[in-house]
Amino acid sequence: MNWLRKLYPFNAEQTVNIMSEFGPLVAMFIMNAAYGINVGTWALIITTGIAIVTMLMVLGRLPIFPLIASTVTIVFGFLTIVTGDPMWVQIKVTIFNAMFAIFLFGGLYMGRNFFKYIFEGTFNYTKKGWDNFTWSFAWFFVFTAIANEFVRLIFEKDGMYCIPIINWCMDGINIWILFKVAFIMPLSGIYAWWLTMMMQKYRIDDADSSAKVSPAE
Repeated sequence: MNWLRKLYPFNAEQTVNIMSEFGPLVAMFIMNAAYGINVGTWALIITTGIAIVTMLMVLGRLPIFPLIASTVTIVFGFLTIVTGDPMWVQIKVTIFNAMFAIFLFGGLYMGRNFFKYIFEGTFNYTKKGWDNFTWSFAWFFVFTAIANEFVRLIFEKDGMYCIPIINWCMDGINIWILFKVAFIMPLSGIYAWWLTMMMQKYRIDDADSSAKVSPAE
């Protein structure tokens, strides 16, 4: 099964994390298109709650990063329902990704690697490997924050945008959700897969994982 491991290097925890991030967005897209933003936001909140329960059942614990992301999603989802403004759900992505990028950069600057602390029990990498991994993901969060704001501001929430050839029209909210599901979701998966594959050169064998590794390696 080594070929399968190389093709799909994510473990159960990572798979659950990925599904818990984008599953609620798919539910929001479908329900928003069918019944409007309020129902779509409720779908987002409910499926996020289901994702939290699933993480607890499958993993036996709540991973810190998905838990924070899910909590922020629920808070901003309720703000959208209370105010009737979908901007809160949209801007949550920008705020969360930008703040997390700053958090990762700050940790690296102070010599404290967040991802190493969280995932060291799952992966064994050298210090240089963990730093490269965290640095790359921090910049990816910057990119997704900028891309999110670009799409949010370009496509107005109340606007209607059509594709003439197939005569398919969507409002700005559904375009934003579709952008998240059809572009950011596969891009995140591909990037995480590629980065995980690239990190293999920094991997420490399990037998040597307890040994001290020089930062220069």
